[in-house]
Parts: sequence; C-alpha cells; structure tokens
Amino acid sequence: MLPEQQNLLISRIQAAVNALLPEAQPSIQLERPKVAAHGDAACNVAMQLAKPARRNPRELAQAIVDHLLADPQAANLLAGAEVAGPGFINFRLSPAAHQAVLGAIAGQREQYGRAPRRDEKVLVEFVSANPTGPLHVGHARQAALGDALCRLFDAHGYDVTREFYYNDAGNQIDNLAISVQARGRGISPDDASYPADGYRGDYIVDIANDYLAGKTVQASDGVPVTGKGDLNDLDAIRRFAVTYLRNEQDLDLQAFGLKFDNYYLESSLYTSGRVENTVQRLVDKGHTYEMDGALWLRTTELGTGDDKDRVMRKAEGGYTYFVPDVAYHEAKWERGFHKAINIQGSDHHGTVARVRAGLQGLDIGIPKDFPAYILHKMVKVVRGGQEVKISKRAGSYVTLRDLIDWVGRDAVRFFLIQRRADTEFTFDIDLARSQSEENPVYYIQYAHARICSVLEQAQADAAALQQADATPLVAPTEIALLQRLSEFPALVTLAAQELSPHLVAFWLRDCAADFHAWYNAERVRVDDAALRDARLRLADATRQVLANGLALLGVAAPQRM
Repeated sequence: MLPEQQNLLISRIQAAVNALLPEAQPSIQLERPKVAAHGDAACNVAMQLAKPARRNPRELAQAIVDHLLADPQAANLLAGAEVAGPGFINFRLSPAAHQAVLGAIAGQREQYGRAPRRDEKVLVEFVSANPTGPLHVGHARQAALGDALCRLFDAHGYDVTREFYYNDAGNQIDNLAISVQARGRGISPDDASYPADGYRGDYIVDIANDYLAGKTVQASDGVPVTGKGDLNDLDAIRRFAVTYLRNEQDLDLQAFGLKFDNYYLESSLYTSGRVENTVQRLVDKGHTYEMDGALWLRTTELGTGDDKDRVMRKAEGGYTYFVPDVAYHEAKWERGFHKAINIQGSDHHGTVARVRAGLQGLDIGIPKDFPAYILHKMVKVVRGGQEVKISKRAGSYVTLRDLIDWVGRDAVRFFLIQRRADTEFTFDIDLARSQSEENPVYYIQYAHARICSVLEQAQADAAALQQADATPLVAPTEIALLQRLSEFPALVTLAAQELSPHLVAFWLRDCAADFHAWYNAERVRVDDAALRDARLRLADATRQVLANGLALLGVAAPQRM
C-alpha cells in the first residue's frame, strides 16, 4: 500500500469511528497480515475501543466496516473488508489501488522511495580506524553499515555528512613507529629484541623500506610526507608511517566505493587545546574530584546510566581514551550536527555512558542520548568450511581488501549489511561467490538483469510502457508483486528511522522472490497486446525499484550477468 493510500484509509477509519463513537480518540495503525490470504492490511481499532465503549469488539468492528463500505472516498480504495478473530478488521484493496503503484514509479523513477529534502543535518561517523594497519573485516562491516545508513538518510531528506575520525595519538601510534624502526634495522618479529607490543604484518616492512628509500606519501586530506631515511628520528618515522597507512586506508575505501566528506584528527583536539578546555570546564562545574593522584569524572551523577565514576587523567599523567571523545563530540554539536550517529564495534559499549556523561557535564543543552550508537558484533570469515583468520599482509586478521579480492565489492557490501548490526555474522566466501539463489546478492542482481533482458528482447519502448493500461494485471502473483513494490517508500522510511539498513536487504530478497514467482507463473510476451504491455510495464517498474533498493546499499544493478 502506498503511503498516500495508507493515509487515506486511516482517515476514513477515523471518520467511521467519529460517526459511531464521537468521543473516542483511538490510535489507528495498519499492519500487513502475516498470512496473505487474510488481505492487504489489518487494523485492531475496534478491539481498542470496545471496552471503553462497552461494545462487543466484533459487533463494533462490523459497524466500522459497514460505515467504510458506504463511504464514497473509500470506495475506489477497497475491494472489501471483513471482521476476523476477536475483532480485527482485514482490508482488501481494489485492483486499481494495487495498480496505482505503477503510476507512482513511472512518475518518480530514480526518486521513487525518496522523501522531500528537509532542513536537517546528520553526521555519521564510521570506520574511524587507527592508522596502524590495513582495514580489517570489522572495519568492512562498519563501512557497509555506515555508507548504507548515509544513503538511507539522504533518501529520507537529510543533509548527510560522512566522517572518519582518526585516532592518530596515543600508545598505538608509538608502537607503530618503533615497529617500523625495528624492521628498518632488520629486526624481525621472531627476534627477542622486537618490540613486545609491535605490529607484525608484512606491511610494516613495506613502510620501513619506503621510509629508507625516501619515498613520498600523501593521505587524502593531508600534506605530503617524505621518508627521511634516518632510523634514529622516531618522530619522522611516526609521521611517515601514519601518513603511509592513512593513504593505504584511503585506497582500501576507494576499492570499496566509499568516499568520506570529512576527516577529523584526534591529534587536533590536543594541539587546538580543546581537550584541556573541556577538562577544565568539567572541573569548574564541579563534576570532577581528585583521588589517588588521578582526576575522576562523576559519571554516576550525570544521568547517563554509568555504574561507577571514571578516571579522566591518570595518576602517571595523560588522559584516558574517552576524554578526547567528549571534546570531539562537543565539536560535532558546535558544528551544527544535532543528530549524530556513531558506528563502532561492540567492544566500545563501555564508552557510551562515559562520553554522554561528559557531554552532560558541560551543560550546553546536549540531549542525554547524544550521540546515537550502532554497536556491531564481529564477523567470522569462512572459506571451504574452515575459518580464515590470517592475512599474509596484515599478519593476524582478514582485511577489507582480502574480501573484495575474493568476492567483489557488491557481495562484500550486501553480505555485511544483510544481518542486524548487533548479531554475529559468518561471512561464507564460497556462498558469496556462488551463482545460485542461495546467494542473496546474486539472486537479486539476477532478477534485475533478467528483466533487462526481457525488455531488450521485447524491444520495449520505455516511454510508451509508462502509459500502458495496468488494468489487465489481476493475477495473484501480479497483485503480490504490485503490493511489494508499493511497500518500498515506507520501507525506506522505516529503515532510516530504525537505523536498520538490513531491512532493505531483506525487502530486496523478498521482492526478487515475488518477481521470480510472477515470471515463472505468467508469460510476459503473450499475443494479447494489452496484457503484454501491462506485464512489460510491471517488469520495468520492478526493475526500477530493485535498482533503487540496491543503490541504497551501494550495490550495482547489472543489466547482464
């Protein structure tokens, strides 16, 4: 049911209730019945109102049905309505109401499913990897989730900014520098003198060799850095290694088809004085105390659900890792991003309450649930029935580039989106490479390509098809497919509101299944010209909506396979 049809039906149900129970103020909602035979929409309004109205729910439901069926405004929308169970009302749309979706798709094409632009900004921060190594499968899941969510918000009318936060300060960066220094001196990870917390992948050798060779590297938003060649200059090694790996990560993201609008450096929070300023304001507002030589934040008193107070500045000096995060998120707020979403691994769960507590302590009007978080579970990679854990280049984990090389960008994106973020996921390399209906991305892309082939063989005139009479489309599989296509705009809205791009993946699989069921049940190129053109129009509309849905996930819609 199209959104405007749903709004019309709700308004006519409200009118019926007003006529029968003038004082009633029900919450009228429509649901799609779990069993298709029960109709196209269902409503429990009679069950809501029966007790306060002292009416039998089935009798009240029947009165609402009688009123609706006599309503001229509902006549073109409904083919029938009936009372079921304890008082549910099941509605059946008229064939014309089902066929109306083809007009909406023809008029909007690539814009079908998209909402009007709104004067609201949203910042989505994701991937945000430390510049200490290649992007791994966890980053890949963030990349897929984050980019799809940005596409959904864009479709929902928001002004979207994609941001990558670089943790380019702290002990991990120091460990990177001494690792490159050691490899440059010919010390291997197997040697007893190799840094205990050093990085061991082959990429460290590549960095060391390029540093010694005096090569120049540049990250997407930085200045070029040339290898100095001096293994005693640890600061020079650190600058070169960080820039080198930022460039490597840029190349990984380009291979994934992902471009960020902004890169934000953790180091800038220190050099600008923002971290010190944030801490001092929390001290001045009385939200901190000294104990055991450390500075603590009273997070338990700031209403974000933290179970104990947290150290901000350690006794030996230096800030704990959530402190710059507080400063960073205040900067997001100051930049006008009053809607912000972070996509991080589930191991970041403990930072949520701390960051929010620090923001509340600043007392600048930031809501308690800012920012929103999507915390994803880890991904296990399986190939040939065995778990894959090692990448030669990375040393200890499978990289984003590995996945792309093995199965291609489209499969990586779709597979990493198709499950809820908070569920663990097994990425089956063999399944992602298979050309079968068990492979969901292949199954959906094949449906799109199949339609393109049908339209090409029929030598269909795209413009003429949009004017074809849709009234011959009355077969059960046609009604089911039309109903599915009409759900798409509401599906896009729901997926954006629920921060759940996996809903789009589910819907695309169902839509492809409905198309294949229809195509296998009904011949398209029949002798009856009116029926043939109507079916070609339905096929073309399905192709368009499949393409629109795949675009929301950053997945291609191929014309041939």
